[in-house]
Amino acid sequence: MPPNLLSTVLPDWIPAWAVSLSLIAAALAAAVVLHGLIVRALGRSLRKRGDFSRSLMVRTRAPSRFALVVAALSLSLKVTPVEPKVEAALQHLLLVAFIVLVGWVLMTAVDIASAIYLRRHRSETADTLHTRKMLTQTRILRRFLNVLVMVVTTALALITIPGVKQIGISLLAAGGAAGIILGLALQPVLSNIMAGIQIAFTQPIRIGDAVVVQNEFGHIEEIKSSYVVIRLRDLRRLVVPLRYFLEQPFQNWTRDTSNLIAEVLLVLDQRVPMGRLRTKVEEIANASSHWDGQIVKVQLNDVREKAMEIRCLLGARDAAEATELRAEIREKVIDWLRAELPEMLPRSGVELADPDTKQKAPE
Repeated sequence: MPPNLLSTVLPDWIPAWAVSLSLIAAALAAAVVLHGLIVRALGRSLRKRGDFSRSLMVRTRAPSRFALVVAALSLSLKVTPVEPKVEAALQHLLLVAFIVLVGWVLMTAVDIASAIYLRRHRSETADTLHTRKMLTQTRILRRFLNVLVMVVTTALALITIPGVKQIGISLLAAGGAAGIILGLALQPVLSNIMAGIQIAFTQPIRIGDAVVVQNEFGHIEEIKSSYVVIRLRDLRRLVVPLRYFLEQPFQNWTRDTSNLIAEVLLVLDQRVPMGRLRTKVEEIANASSHWDGQIVKVQLNDVREKAMEIRCLLGARDAAEATELRAEIREKVIDWLRAELPEMLPRSGVELADPDTKQKAPE
């Protein structure tokens, strides 16, 4: 038995292992109880604060509990009678736990810093485009830093184990045969991670952007460390690798601003009065809640053999508003033509009518 504080005062009839287990269990229980009391006291003091302060306490609850447990185990070993081999194993376990704790604290610090950064930008500006830009950059960089911390933490923990020390060194230094094999095996993952870093700085897409990818229209819902989730119109989810947005062409309807121009094409008779039609479209736009009040244009786009194509351009605040505005313009213009100028609607075939007979429209 190694010399320690209790080895000189313990009677011979008490097993050393029982004393060791009791002291370690008592130290761990004391650490957990102490942490619970501290968290409860902080929770009461933060009850009148905002939700953000309470969320910070929730983020730090698990790492602080783990830190107290590691500290309690380390202190208990100084007064616990254990065999040298057992003590060496526990000391090594404490070393690994300390490395994990440092990595956990760093990841928590990154999480808290990103939350504070986003909260400050959301409160300082009401610009939706700027807010989405900051949100995208912060989330991608936070995931990259978390992956980096996890890799370094795992490598340092493996270095402390003699049997797998070389794997930890290869993982940390990215060298040697193991590092090369690992790099080749993880090439798709690593390329997506690097693509995420490029996207964070170059900003070809942001969270909330309206995009057209592979002839599918949707909104960027999530940007993960290796893929992007796009919410389509019918609520399906299109999952696309991050590399796609750096290697393939796509449409971003909200790259610089969320405002769009809604285009409506109408095929009407060549006799339709353009002035009355232009006035009616402006009237519909002024009464619509989907119009942004910026652009209203009615243009003759094409003249065909039996009809002509009219293009209406109207401003909208975003893609969803543009879709609603297009549908509203089509519906109300057709209703207006049916009610006041039914003969201006395109027809096929021959229609015979008595000019002296006025047909009453069905009710």
